[in-house]
Amino acid sequence: MNRRLFLRNGSLAGVALTTLSLSACAPNAKDPKTAAAGPNENEAAAAAFELDEATIAQLQEKMTSGQHTARSLTELYQKRIAALDKSGPKLNSVIELNPDALRLADALDQERKAGKVRGPLHGIPVLIKDNIDTADQMHTTAGSLALAGHRAAQDAFIIKRLREAGAVLLGKTNLSEWANFRSTRSTSGWSSRGGQTKNPYILDRTPSGSSAGSGTAVAANLCAVAIGTETDGSVVSPSSCCGIVGVKPTVGLLSRSGIIPISATQDTAGPMARTVRDAAVLLGALTGEDPADAVTKESAGKIQPDYTVFLKADALRGKRLGVEKNHLQGSSEAVALLLAALEVLKAQGATIVEVDVDKQADAFGEAEYDVLLYEFKDGVNKYLATANAPVKTLADVMTFNTENKAKAMPFFQQEILEASNKLEGLSSPKFQAARRKSHEGARQLLDGVLRKNQLAAIVAITTGPARCIDLINGDGGGGPGFSSPAAMAGYPHVTVPMGQAHGLPVGLSFVGGPYAEGPLLGLAYAYEQASKKRVKPEFRGPFVG
Repeated sequence: MNRRLFLRNGSLAGVALTTLSLSACAPNAKDPKTAAAGPNENEAAAAAFELDEATIAQLQEKMTSGQHTARSLTELYQKRIAALDKSGPKLNSVIELNPDALRLADALDQERKAGKVRGPLHGIPVLIKDNIDTADQMHTTAGSLALAGHRAAQDAFIIKRLREAGAVLLGKTNLSEWANFRSTRSTSGWSSRGGQTKNPYILDRTPSGSSAGSGTAVAANLCAVAIGTETDGSVVSPSSCCGIVGVKPTVGLLSRSGIIPISATQDTAGPMARTVRDAAVLLGALTGEDPADAVTKESAGKIQPDYTVFLKADALRGKRLGVEKNHLQGSSEAVALLLAALEVLKAQGATIVEVDVDKQADAFGEAEYDVLLYEFKDGVNKYLATANAPVKTLADVMTFNTENKAKAMPFFQQEILEASNKLEGLSSPKFQAARRKSHEGARQLLDGVLRKNQLAAIVAITTGPARCIDLINGDGGGGPGFSSPAAMAGYPHVTVPMGQAHGLPVGLSFVGGPYAEGPLLGLAYAYEQASKKRVKPEFRGPFVG
């Protein structure tokens, strides 16, 4: 399967833009119209939560007033996780809770009492994707049983920054195993260590991936904010499918050291939140030059000290936006949502012009897949060589999976691992040519479209509404998302909720040039404030399995 088809089948990017089937996913499911329309026992169980939809600013107000402490907030989220993630609808988004969370919260409360508040994240509980190193009692496994028991010797750079900002590391989230780079027939949100994460809107739908647990947890109010990672779509697609805001930054804005890799060319961590403002706050806390990640040197002088200064209600006024014209075709629910979003953008003073990016980006898809295959082997071997994991190479991982097939590969295999492991090193002329074609080609494409049309951003449907969880056949597919152009170029991409199709969220994408996170967040904020399309989940529908 070529890279572009792999993306369209939802393994990294998402699901189709085509009309969503109303048929129930689970074999014993109730009528889907009932599942998507009426309250059920899961909704009733989750109805009352003191911190429901609370923003970072609101949580800070509660701590400043003495109504709450970092400890009490942490305890409330822990109880919420117990009630919804491990019981009730059993969302299965949190792979591990941090045994040190309350101790961290207590220390931060003592600092507050002493008059020291580190910033807007002081005392705020945050969940972290389970491919990011934390030097504590938690494990870092990328969802793989082959890495079970692995505890990192030191924090990833962005975790150091998060601790410095005063956040409480609440736990780690489940993900599509190996960030959805194990099999062409994989199921988003499933890992051999963590099992299947569910979409909190309709429980037998996929949360997309690979940052599935982070997306579901934020949407379901299991934390204040979370961190995901993306190579191509793995932040923005689950954000879209879970009705939240996701930010895929410019590659180089956030360090990748201490994160289990796929691609040195395309990998980045990114914030996932319920509001644009919260995403902006979290983004600002994670930035910084890291000697262990040379790409971050390019961010010197381009990092904004505070991304919230861009958040103005009139940020769309006078801006030219290019809409992906291929996303205007057809009569699907997602297209209807995009057309409605364009009217909101125009009402806020934006000028809309049609552009063609998606079809031109198709030409780079095969080369992108080759880049990821080459860089995955190189990156994973380097990561495992110095890790405390029982496996030391990609070949070791494959051997473990084969020897433990019943647990490690009960539904799909490891064709991508095998294909990657057969390749030679990064000095290969084929790799160099593929990287030039996909990375430089995508940059030239986006730069050209933005410059020619004098655009502040390109807007599009992030991905279609979530499809059925199918552990046998893997993710369904058929239509494009809009993650690949920005992913291949290493450019920023922000997604924000733009409505629902049959009770399932769909996101609106804003893509811009390098280090344009601030202006993009401003555009997304102005749209968010004018549209107010975020709707909290109600955990509808049955789930079998």
